[in-house]
Amino acid sequence: SFHSSWRSRGSSAGERALQYTVGQKIHGFTVKQVTAVPDLFLTAVKLSHDATGAQYLHAARDDSNNLFSVQFRTTPMDSTGVPHILEHTVLCGSQRFPCRDPFFKMLNRSLSTFMNAFTASDYTMYPFSTQNAKDFQNLLSVYLDAVFFPCLRELDFWQEGWRLEHETPTDPSSRLVFKGVVFNEMKGVFSDNERLYAQHLQNKLLPDHTYSVVSGGEPLAIPDLTWEQLKHFHATHYHPSNARFFTYGDLPLEQHLQQIEEEALSKFERTEPNTAVPPQTHWDKPRLDHVTCRPDALAPDPMKQNTLCMSYLLGDITDTFEVFILSLLSSLMISGPNSPFYKALIEPEIGSDFSSSVGFDGSTRQASFTIGLQGMAEADTETVKHIIAQSIDDIIATGFEEEQIEALLHKIEIQMKHQSTSFGLALASYIASCWNHDGDPVQLLKISENVSRFRQCLKENPRYLQDKVQHYFKDNTHRLTLTMSPDESFLEKQAEAEEQKLHQKIQNLSDADHKDIYEKGLQLLAAQSTAQDASCLPALKVSDIEPIIPYTPVQPGNAGGVPVQYCEQPTNGMVYFRAMCNLNSLPEDLKIYVPLFCSIITKLGCGELDYRQQAQRIELKTGGMSVSPQIIPDTDDLDLYEQGIILSSSCLERNLPDMFQLWSDIFNCPRFDDEQRLRVLVMMSAQELSNGISYSGHMYAMTRAARSLTPTADLQEAFSGMDQVKFMKRIAEMTDLTSVLRKLPRIKRHLLNPENMRCAVNATPQKMSEAAGEVERFIGNIAANRKERKPVRPTVVEVRPLDPQAGSSASRKLISEPHFKPCQMKTYFQLPFNVNFVSECVRAVPFTHADYARYNKHTLGKQCSLCSFSLQVYTGKVYPAGHR
Repeated sequence: SFHSSWRSRGSSAGERALQYTVGQKIHGFTVKQVTAVPDLFLTAVKLSHDATGAQYLHAARDDSNNLFSVQFRTTPMDSTGVPHILEHTVLCGSQRFPCRDPFFKMLNRSLSTFMNAFTASDYTMYPFSTQNAKDFQNLLSVYLDAVFFPCLRELDFWQEGWRLEHETPTDPSSRLVFKGVVFNEMKGVFSDNERLYAQHLQNKLLPDHTYSVVSGGEPLAIPDLTWEQLKHFHATHYHPSNARFFTYGDLPLEQHLQQIEEEALSKFERTEPNTAVPPQTHWDKPRLDHVTCRPDALAPDPMKQNTLCMSYLLGDITDTFEVFILSLLSSLMISGPNSPFYKALIEPEIGSDFSSSVGFDGSTRQASFTIGLQGMAEADTETVKHIIAQSIDDIIATGFEEEQIEALLHKIEIQMKHQSTSFGLALASYIASCWNHDGDPVQLLKISENVSRFRQCLKENPRYLQDKVQHYFKDNTHRLTLTMSPDESFLEKQAEAEEQKLHQKIQNLSDADHKDIYEKGLQLLAAQSTAQDASCLPALKVSDIEPIIPYTPVQPGNAGGVPVQYCEQPTNGMVYFRAMCNLNSLPEDLKIYVPLFCSIITKLGCGELDYRQQAQRIELKTGGMSVSPQIIPDTDDLDLYEQGIILSSSCLERNLPDMFQLWSDIFNCPRFDDEQRLRVLVMMSAQELSNGISYSGHMYAMTRAARSLTPTADLQEAFSGMDQVKFMKRIAEMTDLTSVLRKLPRIKRHLLNPENMRCAVNATPQKMSEAAGEVERFIGNIAANRKERKPVRPTVVEVRPLDPQAGSSASRKLISEPHFKPCQMKTYFQLPFNVNFVSECVRAVPFTHADYARYNKHTLGKQCSLCSFSLQVYTGKVYPAGHR
């Protein structure tokens, strides 16, 4: 009721916040600055806490998805992973909420839209968001108590950090091994070659202080951390004097401040945290280094598994305008097929893709820029170094085309106007690093100001960007060249080093120590299997929840025989377009190619435009154009589903005709004649899939485990599971892609067919009739592609109304698989990681079933799912997968 009355007042959240005055005292805080940020439709209020010096930023905005975040500057000086283990351990119970795992327990007691915690190189952040005012207060209590007054029990340290334990805890004769969530999680992290490389790159480019260590924890250093050290790190780092609070949304600031003061800050006095990061000493000459990694059995080309990057140390991230320019410069140099490094490094096919470390990195006190390749041959090392140096010289000589710069500034304009549901979270992440080093977070938000200043600099000095390239890249002696190559015995050496560490820990143990380890193992086992009393945690009552779900009115329509759904929204001068095309007539042998078709159809060129011109046009006139496979299970029946592809794009209102012209050209005359371009895209896609397995292994396990239970899951495995990874590896290994090129027009005829299509448009009320006119014109332009094609299996299509309430004639065609029989299946993939991902799936019930809500509540409460239960064996960590 309080929430509703607050929101019903006339003025906006931003206008109300403008009424605060500098020097005003509110619940122990003093207002330091009040700034309207029209670019982002918000008012920023900066405060500081009188007693402790805690910093506070509130972004008042008319957004009901309110967010809270508290971050601490955590700057470890060793690789024991103390900030990461602490992040895990503070979430194991606190003074007011002593039950284990309060975060997971809150999942079914809250309406949160986001709950998590992150450990970065130099800060730890705890954010949550919710649309419910009472829920915000509940979650705020849990978060404040967790970070400032955690239990930090020794038992939790053993569970989350590391411990020595018998392989079988109940058998004292079984061997002693290292266990622990973070210990095993970090073994998993470093099974990913790209993440291993990125970690080495940072450690070696910034070797003087905290960036020379692994904040997440180096597996063999983690067992050097003691419980006492963990508690000391908490006492010195998790203090209000070292904290930055951020709130966002339309809830009243005073209420947040009062609760934070009463429940946490009033219990502390100011300290002087010694956590600042000094600047890195600048090198007087460039350095070279080399690291090794495990071989990748799924690499697109087994003979090309090397990585080489050059990394440059740039300026301080608290200089917000310089960082804006460097970030812009990075995009101009590497983004898309028109960028110089893409032309010089990707198109000659020297490597499979840019290294995932490539680009601007503003996450450390001093920013850096990295350029280089993965999936290259060792023999090409000198060639790549030469190309990078030559490309920098070429940029200094010729600069960038005006249209490239305009396309990038257009992209920034769209990013400012686009309204996302998680805007608060994006904002918290965006300001985190700069604010962490005492930069001005409000200055970061003044994006238009930076754009205008940049245009002025360019006007005054047409060589402005070239001079920056000369200064930061050509003349910069703080440059690291890091190479990485596979070592056949890498995993063997890792296992050997762990064995040595284990031996070192065990050899000095007395009989009493052995007995203690066994007893502690049993104690932990007993604690883990004891049912937790969560009654101490706050929970929402039915009366706290709005009884009526906000209704979004949509207007069904028709354009040239194609159903269109129009939805008027305050889109801030943007138009959003989506279309669904079913693939019911596509021959079975072509289905496996659908994800590849989707990923390349907007990147091969169309009409008069080659792929470079098309990429430039998309950047200049739209917020992006994408196509992706779509499988929608029926809400009433697990054996029915809709299959198709989703076309998605957005643009500024002024560019509406241009956006639809691009779609028309993709439908009418896509270019399927450039085998070299296709090969580049295939290699990049195959490399991305291969890199993703160790990172998203639990998702691959769940997708595979579900495949034999429902027809939807079976198709999902073909489109996004291990089947697709193996298929793309086969395609990447083909010496001649002509046969693949020939299939693309066949797929296009079935998929880009107005007969099988429906559309949706979101725009402001003022622009809707113009948008409808453009949709009509677009459907008219592509009418020649319309053809009634028979479904592959004519007897298996069911027609359902799209919206039974709307009375619209629009319908969707559902596929039924009468021959599909759910069955049990066990699958094992042998992969070269020291990580195991295990998933068990059970066929559950459809969305409209009377028991669905009960199952969902059960799965959230128990951290497993009746449809997908996934376990990373190396961590003992459960991913609640929910219904799929």
